[in-house]
Amino acid sequence: MPDPVPRRGPRTGGPRSAARLAAIQALYQVEMTGSSGASVAREFVKHRLGREIDGDDYVPADEPLFHQIVEGTLAHRSDLDPLISSLLTPDWPLERLEIILRAILRAASFELSTRTDTPARVVITEYVDIAHAFFTGKEPGLINGVLDRLARQCRPAEWPGDAG
Repeated sequence: MPDPVPRRGPRTGGPRSAARLAAIQALYQVEMTGSSGASVAREFVKHRLGREIDGDDYVPADEPLFHQIVEGTLAHRSDLDPLISSLLTPDWPLERLEIILRAILRAASFELSTRTDTPARVVITEYVDIAHAFFTGKEPGLINGVLDRLARQCRPAEWPGDAG
């Protein structure tokens, strides 16, 4: 099981990337502890976003984006899970994936399905980078494949030339 603290930050390192990374960590904490998303989000804003923790300086995060991802992912989980599950193989259902992988897939799926202000390719790249921050194996490839298929379903206009 991966540590909920990434091995390294996402490549881009800007406030939106920091918000996405923090959202994944918050979603992990919600699932691990059963705490409410609102209380975990408050704790992150107060103690983690843009702070120095154990000698590491954290990039200031886009706080509104952080809240949108955490709250939206949790609010739409009952819609997101079947969507994600339809893209996974039967022998690896969503419930079988590690918590961090589920959090990445859920948050990215929320963004792809609701936040059309960010291009799909940017969303995919951001979350694949986050996967690389936590995993060294095949997991980033899984994230990339699932999100690519989902983006083509949710945003077909962004994929001209696809036969459907």
